[in-house]
This record gives sequence, structure tokens and C-alpha cells, in this order.
Amino acid sequence: MALAQTEEIARRLKAAVPGIEVEIVKFETTGDIDQIGKLLPHGGKGGAFVAQIREAVLAGKLEAAMHSLKDMPGNEDTPGLVIGATLSRDPPGDALVLRPGVTLEDFRRARGKGFKLGTNAVRRAAYARRLFPDVEVIHYRGAADTRLRKLDAGEKQRLPEGGAVGPADALVMARSGLERVDLAGRIAHEFSPQEMLPAVGQGIVAVECAVRDFDTRSLLASIDDASAHACADAEREVLWVLNGHCNSPIAGFAKISGEQMSLTASVLDHAGSRIIEASRSGPANRPRELGRAVGLELLGKGAADIIERSRPV
Repeated sequence: MALAQTEEIARRLKAAVPGIEVEIVKFETTGDIDQIGKLLPHGGKGGAFVAQIREAVLAGKLEAAMHSLKDMPGNEDTPGLVIGATLSRDPPGDALVLRPGVTLEDFRRARGKGFKLGTNAVRRAAYARRLFPDVEVIHYRGAADTRLRKLDAGEKQRLPEGGAVGPADALVMARSGLERVDLAGRIAHEFSPQEMLPAVGQGIVAVECAVRDFDTRSLLASIDDASAHACADAEREVLWVLNGHCNSPIAGFAKISGEQMSLTASVLDHAGSRIIEASRSGPANRPRELGRAVGLELLGKGAADIIERSRPV
């Protein structure tokens, strides 16, 4: 999936800048290598999928790097780097995928009771427990197609401390990820933002480069989607204000209509029993101000307490 996203960036650059030569460098991160362990010991998604690639850019080994924006930590600065471009946003929502033989009506009627639902995302797990109070959420890792293969085969998920869980009866996955591997037909239900608010930046591909590499920044600007970039700025500002970490279930989604942007963000506890939400609208050309206002409203409602309680000890 990452390779397909990188190839799309290369294609757009070649279309925007005739004659440009683009070399794709494959980079295997800790998160790619470890398909069993939880991401928290690696520093969350940022440590598992982003940190090593960022180091290569800072060292001058790469001119630019592709990231799924939702994997990029938003509560900390990375001195020397800047997001030079974001591609147009793919569908940002989450979807429910069921193993063969299980129907959506079965799942809804039981409210998840007796079902094992796989995900590695603390946000998805919290929302799943909120929507299906009796479901058993289990740790589940792997690329989109790998997860579906394990689901269909009834395979258990190995655990880093030994043993295994599962097999899973259902998975919660990003719709955009399923589409990229041509498996959107497996979606049994697509969650609305009211049911399950997306992760900050979900569905957006970001291209990062060195802040002082103005030649690369100029090239990337030619493929930047201004609307997606503005939404990314608003959503990530919420993370910055909250100082959210990789173990805190935080969600945020912005959209633009005309000259206005609306932004909704939420903070949940791991059980999904407590949720704090804030929504505001403002000028689309001032996304960070809107994100700051939403983040501060969440703090005013007690979000810091939830985030602190979920912080790794």
C-alpha cells in the first residue's frame, strides 16, 4: 500500500514537472518488520512507521518521504522538516469487515456479544466498545490484505508476550486502505463520523521534506492539494493543543464548504464509556486558529484528564 502511494506521488510529480526524474527508494521501518508486537513500545505509529524515514531525510539520504498523515505525531515538532505537500483526501471513514458466515444483522443484534473484533488502533477500539458494548476487542496487526487473509482463514493473532488471541470475527479498518488494495467489496458497514470519528489526518497522504530544501519544496508545491492541506493543519493543531500521545484515543475531522471549514474532534477513554467532543466552524483560510479553538474547548471540558489517564506508565 505504501509503495502504491509513493508511486502515485511520483506520477503526479512527473505530470506536473515535465522531464523530472523521480527515484523511488523502498524503506522498511520497524512497524513493517514487526507484524506481531503492539506499536506502543516502538513509540506508537510515529516511532514505528515515521521516525526512521524522517532520520533519512534529515541526513540527506532522501529528498522527500511519503507518510500516511494519521501516522505522523502531531503533538511534537520535528525540527528541520516540513510537510511540502498533501494529496487530495481519500475517503476518511472506518469500515466494519466480517468473516465469511457472519452477517451485519447478526453483529448488530448481539451488540457484539460473543464476537471478537480485531484492531490495533486505540481510537477504533474505544469507539467499537462504545458502539458494541459486549464485543471483545483483540489486538490485530498486519497490512490490510494480510489482516483480511487471517480473518478469512480463522488464524489467530500472535502476541508479543507469547500466546495468541482470536481468531477474529470482525475487523475495523480504514475504508481508504481497503480501496487501495481493491478490497472495498468486503465492507459490511461504513461508519459515519457520528458513529466513529476518523483519526486525525486519516485518508491523507503527506510528503515531508527538509525545511531548507527550497528546490524540493517548490516541486512538492506543484502537487499539493490546498483543501486537504488546510484540513490537515486544522486537525493536527488539535493534537498539538491537547498534547495527545500514541496511547490516547483522539479523533478529528475537518471539511471545507465554500469559504468555511467545520471541525469536529473528540477524546475518549479506552473503554469508550466517556467521550468529550467539540465542534466549531470558521474561515477555511485560518485552519490552525480553528483547530486551536476546538482543542482548547476540549481541554475546557476535561480532555486533559482522559489523556493523562491513558498515558503509558
